[in-house]
Amino acid sequence: MLLFVTLVLASVASLRGAARALEIITEQIPLAVPLPPCSWATGRLWLLRLGLYTLTRPKTYADDWVWILDHSVQIGREKCLLILGIRLSSLRTASCRVTHADLEPIDLRPVTTSNGDVVYQQLEDAVKRTGVPREILSDHGSDLKTGIRQFCQAHPGTCAIYDITHKAATLVKQFLTYDDTWDEFCRFAATMKQQVQQTEFAPLAPPAQTSKARYMNVERLGSWAGRVLTVLDEGTAVVGTTVIADHPKRDTADWLERFRDDIEVWNLVFGIVENVEHSVRQHGLQQACVDEVEAHLHAMMTYPHVADFGEQLLEFVRIESAKACSGERLLGSSEIIESVFGKLKHIEGAQSKQGFTGLILSAAAMVGTTSATVVQQAMETVSVNAVQRWCREMLGVSVQAQRQRLFAHMQQSGTEPG
Repeated sequence: MLLFVTLVLASVASLRGAARALEIITEQIPLAVPLPPCSWATGRLWLLRLGLYTLTRPKTYADDWVWILDHSVQIGREKCLLILGIRLSSLRTASCRVTHADLEPIDLRPVTTSNGDVVYQQLEDAVKRTGVPREILSDHGSDLKTGIRQFCQAHPGTCAIYDITHKAATLVKQFLTYDDTWDEFCRFAATMKQQVQQTEFAPLAPPAQTSKARYMNVERLGSWAGRVLTVLDEGTAVVGTTVIADHPKRDTADWLERFRDDIEVWNLVFGIVENVEHSVRQHGLQQACVDEVEAHLHAMMTYPHVADFGEQLLEFVRIESAKACSGERLLGSSEIIESVFGKLKHIEGAQSKQGFTGLILSAAAMVGTTSATVVQQAMETVSVNAVQRWCREMLGVSVQAQRQRLFAHMQQSGTEPG
């Protein structure tokens, strides 16, 4: 059981892949006590039982909890609120970086309607498990922001912190929205990608531009442009068998030259964001962190509008850091919950586009320490019936089940998929 859930959670193997790996281990490695056969469906139930156990086991009641909140959305009406927790007293002395093993699942709540009042009630319910938290960290989605504001008004000792990555992305969006050159640059980059991806210039192809959360990933495009300009300037790199300076298709990338000054400015902005985000992730939010961040950014603020951007980001860090008491360090980055959702979608595979199922419980299983003792306690205290009951009460009828019922009367014909 421990081996199966570790293969899924630690190496992000698929359920079928983990089951097959156990078969291979049994076949290839002589064991004193042979492992019994394990189907992926059985392993899936082990995973869900572990998730429900870690979600419902008693939490330490304390006043220094940090709650990290976010919603996961898939096809269908449901939104799922995940609350992960960590105590400030457990943070490492030298770093504020948080790993999955450092966290505790506080709540996992799928709902068909989410607004400020619903989120506020969910937070009040979570208080019964850990006590009133010291900090709530989120990406300031509209319903989360409203619900957290109501909660902080009811509990003045709790401070609300806006995730540094999402705030920086908002400022970058504002900076680039009024820059027509950026849109033109993106169009040229997209065209270049289509032109070179099947040619010998493929190594110079720009990275794919995402439509979702695009302003959280724009630095990849700026970094690529800077590297390609350096290669073109040197002119000694080899594409195929020809030195790039002499290549007849060199003009495929020559359009970058017209954006050279703009690329320098954009990369300064992206560099400021990277430095601030790294500092907040590494050292947290505290009263002394603003001076450290400002010292690192001083040399990068060479242009007036770049300096204005840097001051806006620094002002945000000042405001958030002021919420920390003397000698206290608060978390400023919620990237760990994004990591959990990313791993969840990987485990779900194509099913992540089919609506929520019981596999949502694996989000609770992947945080905290997974040991033989924890797995044994989970199997002894959480039954299959308990998992099925939780799924019925929290998820109802899944989109997949609704689809099966809807088309059950239609006769299947042709080649069966799968």
